[in-house]
Amino acid sequence: MSKSEFHTRTEQIKSFSETQTQWSEQFAEDVVRNIKQDFAERQRMRRPYELAWQLDMNFVMGNQYCGISPRGAIEQEDKYYFWQEKQVFNHIATIVDTRVSRLNRVRPQPVARPFSNSEADVNAAKLSTKILNSASQKLRLGDAITRATVWSETCGTSFYKLSWDHAKGEVDLSVCSPFEIYPDSNVTPSIEECASLIHAKVYPSSEVKAIWGVDIVGETVKVFAIDGVESVGGLGYNSVVPSIVQETQNNRVLVIERYTKPTDEYPNGKLEIVAGSTLLYFGELPYRLGEDDEFVYPFVRQISLMQAGCFWGTSMVERVIPIQRAFNAVKNRKHEFLNRLSMGVLTVEDGSVDTDDLEEDGLSPGKILVYRQGSDKPSLMDSGNVPMDFNYEEEQLLKEFITVSGVSEFARNSTTPTQVTSGVALQLIAEQDDIRLAGSVDSIKSCIKRIAQFILRMYKQFVSGSKLMRYADGQNTAEVFYFTGSDVSSDDVVFETENELSDSLATRRSMLFDLLNAGVLSDSDGNLSASAKTKILSLMGFGNWEAAQDVAQLHIARANRENVDIEHAEVLSVDDHPIHIQEHTRHIIGADIDKQDKSYRDKLLAHVDEHKRYLHQGSNKSDSIPKGS
Repeated sequence: MSKSEFHTRTEQIKSFSETQTQWSEQFAEDVVRNIKQDFAERQRMRRPYELAWQLDMNFVMGNQYCGISPRGAIEQEDKYYFWQEKQVFNHIATIVDTRVSRLNRVRPQPVARPFSNSEADVNAAKLSTKILNSASQKLRLGDAITRATVWSETCGTSFYKLSWDHAKGEVDLSVCSPFEIYPDSNVTPSIEECASLIHAKVYPSSEVKAIWGVDIVGETVKVFAIDGVESVGGLGYNSVVPSIVQETQNNRVLVIERYTKPTDEYPNGKLEIVAGSTLLYFGELPYRLGEDDEFVYPFVRQISLMQAGCFWGTSMVERVIPIQRAFNAVKNRKHEFLNRLSMGVLTVEDGSVDTDDLEEDGLSPGKILVYRQGSDKPSLMDSGNVPMDFNYEEEQLLKEFITVSGVSEFARNSTTPTQVTSGVALQLIAEQDDIRLAGSVDSIKSCIKRIAQFILRMYKQFVSGSKLMRYADGQNTAEVFYFTGSDVSSDDVVFETENELSDSLATRRSMLFDLLNAGVLSDSDGNLSASAKTKILSLMGFGNWEAAQDVAQLHIARANRENVDIEHAEVLSVDDHPIHIQEHTRHIIGADIDKQDKSYRDKLLAHVDEHKRYLHQGSNKSDSIPKGS
């Protein structure tokens, strides 16, 4: 358990200690019995999906000679003959790696959208955006999305769980595998529509003792792992899972958390926590994460491919497994045929040779073969040539991999298809690959937006006093700011970019060069202003590249601060007045100030006039200097 989870549990223990005197022993026993029966029923209903996930994980990791037996377990398939080839030619792993790599590029930057154009709403939205940026860096949101994407691309579904660390005063984010989540129905289309949701997680019994102060006898469980994320699965079942069981852990305690959505009886919802035969917590849902401060589940679901009328998503692995089985069979039969051609099948007359010696050494070069006089000498059986059907079937299966998975050889092998040399054609192929990923991309973007909303609402709920956070814009500029929960009034989150797959750094640079060559970014004299050069370098990913540009960036930042706090703005002689005038003018005519009060606008206009006077005085002084001096 992480430290944040420990502190969260500590708060639950406090709540437990305050209310446990109100519980009768019979009430606690009834709740524990009800939750255990409910959990066992959900395990039984979810069992077919769990077997499919285990099979998917086996195929991704290279154990491709296993299957789901009639008795409901993953079992290994043995050889029929000792000489039979059972090699694995794993195309599924490369397909998953390619999809995950491309999906890892989907990292849209969430920004808060103001409710209106008023100054208060605009500033609140800017503050919320800074909070999101700071929280995303602390939570390492990108790493969490990568781990969840590996789970969703392998098993079809993954989950994010958000909680509040009361000790640090920060949001905590964890990734949950599908093995940990149990909905009340597998045909519920979304988390929000579930009447209740169970999160089952395994802890060492010593840790349960340290957190809750309860001695509980542990049991043996199997722990699965993908990319360092451990999850428990197969509870209560005997499965043979050769490749994906990381280890069998002893003396473990299963902690069951059952979340129930608000009802008439429980207007704020209900959370019950059980470990062993002990009720650890019984109370309302802890977080107001809904649109109107409603109590909702602190979980976000991510899927790879949607299934109609099903809570669980499906993965591309499940669709490609039949093709992978056929491909392995063709390749192995082909190799067996080649072995017969290269090593041969020797025919001998009964009793003509020492068969034991021949079987052990074969027909080695220089071997003296003695056979009985008068008998036919040993000879190699004619095995013919490898049938062309093997090659044809292999080529067709490779095409089926591309057709079913949507991952072309252009994306997977970084090689262009044969007879395709047109740049437009290659661009169309790349766009088609992106189209096949659109469903997974939309799910990731939806999760990021949902997580961002939950983060803002948690800060709004739990930050009562002033909280210090650090904001970095990615261009070597950092800012420290304070806020309170009441300042977080904007939780309407949108994205800066729409298509992250095509909006790469290379395409952005190419577009900027085209705009520069066309003269779109130049002024009427064909020159680039200092602020325009700074923004171009920033968009191209160079940041503050030169010292001169560093000064220009500082002037832009100072002008933006003056736009927010015009009451304390002061024109200095060292100001780069053209940059200040440009930034203030953009702020005045932009949407940010379109409906501001007249006094604020007049003060900003007066500030711009003062910059113009400084600029005019400087030009007059330069005109009065004699030439050549």
